[in-house]
Amino acid sequence: MRIPSSRYGAAGAFTVLNPATGRPVADVGLADLAETDVAIERAHRAYPSWRAIAPGERARLLRSFASVVEAHIDELAALEVANAGHTIGNARWEAGNVRDVLNYYSASPERHFGRQIPVPGGIDVTFHEPLGVVGIIVPWNFPMPIAGWGFAPALAAGNTVVLKPAELTPLTAMRLGELALEAGLPEGVFTVITGKGGVVGDRFVTNPLVRKVCFTGSTEVGKGIMRGCADQVKRVTLELGGKNANIVFDDADLEAAAAAAPGGGLDNAGQDCCARSRILVQDSVYERFLELLQPAVEAFRVKDPMASDAEMGPMVSAKQRDAVAAHLDGADIAFRGRSETGAEHDGGYWLAPAVVLPRSAADPVWSQELFGPVLAVMPFRDEADAIAKANDTEYGLSGSIFSRDVGRALRVARGVESGNLSINSHSSVRYWTPFGGFKQSGLGRELGPDAPDSFSEVKNVFISTTY
Repeated sequence: MRIPSSRYGAAGAFTVLNPATGRPVADVGLADLAETDVAIERAHRAYPSWRAIAPGERARLLRSFASVVEAHIDELAALEVANAGHTIGNARWEAGNVRDVLNYYSASPERHFGRQIPVPGGIDVTFHEPLGVVGIIVPWNFPMPIAGWGFAPALAAGNTVVLKPAELTPLTAMRLGELALEAGLPEGVFTVITGKGGVVGDRFVTNPLVRKVCFTGSTEVGKGIMRGCADQVKRVTLELGGKNANIVFDDADLEAAAAAAPGGGLDNAGQDCCARSRILVQDSVYERFLELLQPAVEAFRVKDPMASDAEMGPMVSAKQRDAVAAHLDGADIAFRGRSETGAEHDGGYWLAPAVVLPRSAADPVWSQELFGPVLAVMPFRDEADAIAKANDTEYGLSGSIFSRDVGRALRVARGVESGNLSINSHSSVRYWTPFGGFKQSGLGRELGPDAPDSFSEVKNVFISTTY
């Protein structure tokens, strides 16, 4: 497995560990403030020529980038397994998602249309003007897709990008930076810089050459970034936490809902802002649902992430595993899943899935985003009770509704305060539809046909015909 090279290191180095084994994978250099400013300045210098590139040529370069990613999908996937502990199946999908997002937004440069607005005495037209340098801060739970969701539309709109991956999981972003150059993107147009959030991420906020910050991560850090960006009236997109409900009505296909629940809440070891970690079940079928859920959780395959049939791997770090495990001490655990790991994984960060029965709505396993393989199940009475319980959280990112009554499902979907809902499904993200949260789950939208708009300013120009 080829490890991408690090071009930074003035602030020391960080040892990346394989979450499945706890063994070292690579030492990655950490940038200091001066190196961060150099990277931002390089992106700033590259901006005028990138902005001036003909739309068709910018589109061609993005398609070239997608083709190079396609040629390296297996390499990127293997890196992500070692880097983040993702299952190989998920990692291949994630690398493919970067390819697909690049291809999708490669159509944007030639279609980022302005408008002609009727006015008296002349012609009025609008243009989408790029912002300049965009700083993107990527979390550790989905390093590749979330990076692509930011840099692809930003580049398509004519901006240059400086991207900081999480310290725990920098390797695939570093490799994507190399592949961008191989694809022909000019130096400085897409830069990946490794370093600590308190240094590199903070400098994205304070350096006036950075015109927008995209951040995915915790709500508390996101609030700090928003406060910092306010000092320069700097644009910001935030994708933050989630504590999402999976609502199961008594008229649902209970067997299908129970079979789907582990994938909706335990994928990526529950380290997913969209995880349906709160399962609300109508009281008349609550006991039956638990009976069906138990074998589904116990059959969920927790094993070596390189195994082709693995459905869940380890947690990303010992710290994250221990934090989640602490919430299970004293909890009312109904049943647990199984881990099929061998002796070679003894040093890894493994935690078997758990299904808990919260004692009240204030129970931390119900009210807090644990970010681990824990499903909490609670009964509800009727539609109004289901909506009230689903909305009893500061978050509003995602969620699911299972019912054979489409009218009921749509009523509940309109009542749940969440940005992304699925009916009889746990699908949250498609790159051609918008994604983002309500309340403290974030600000702004990513993906979908309008994403390039969030990386541009609208300029209005009036042309007098009476002059």
